[in-house]
Amino acid sequence: MAALGSYLDARRHGGRWLVRIEDLDREREIAGCADQMLRTLEAHGLAWDGAVEYQSRRRACYTQALGELGRRGLTFECSCSRRDLSGEGGYPGTCRNGPQLPGPTATRFRIDERQVEFHDRAQGVCSFRLRERGDVVVRRRDGTFAYQLAVVVDDARQGVTDVGRGADLLDNTPWQIALQQALGLPTPRYTHLPVIVERDDGKLSKSRRSLALDSREAGPQIYQALTLLQHTPPPTLKLESASVILAWAAAHWSVDRFRGLREVPVRQ
Repeated sequence: MAALGSYLDARRHGGRWLVRIEDLDREREIAGCADQMLRTLEAHGLAWDGAVEYQSRRRACYTQALGELGRRGLTFECSCSRRDLSGEGGYPGTCRNGPQLPGPTATRFRIDERQVEFHDRAQGVCSFRLRERGDVVVRRRDGTFAYQLAVVVDDARQGVTDVGRGADLLDNTPWQIALQQALGLPTPRYTHLPVIVERDDGKLSKSRRSLALDSREAGPQIYQALTLLQHTPPPTLKLESASVILAWAAAHWSVDRFRGLREVPVRQ
């Protein structure tokens, strides 16, 4: 859904659609998964612009950004494990004055009391108090750079002006805006698209009923996804190829059709 929505938004506005592989966590990476994802995008007519970027090749950029934050006193080392922080709410600031336990530490970005407010093209005005979000991890205990820092550095380096992604990532945005401001980087426009959920409110992609896309059914699958995004193509397109359906969708794309919608229940 997010890939399709961001692709159509870029095409509707004459922009470039960029693909980035987030492969920093090598221990969890499944061999061949990235290539399979790219082949699936191709089979469904979602052609990206420029070269595919891999985060694993950009560690030097993240190291530089982390060093800049550290020099400005905006990070601290934290010895807390996930087990230590299993309670409700954001990070309580346990190690703000130094690690409380010996051993490996993660690096956290030191947030402040300010309120982060931004206008999301799909979700409207969003406002967050940073203190309620807590000090976010930017480098994990195993040395892996965290998503929050990597994506901020990557967006700026690639000249990204618009970010389209699932509404399940909306709560990450205030951290990222705070990091952009701390590093003197531009803030792109955000569009958080609705995610498909089951009737019990579980995200479909994390459900046992979630099925891999079948490239032989690209056209029908694009048609169904558009319907879930409140863009129902004419019935005459139901049996057309993915490219024909995408051409119609790019011409008729409008964020207004799902404005304020965060979840779409999947039809049984």
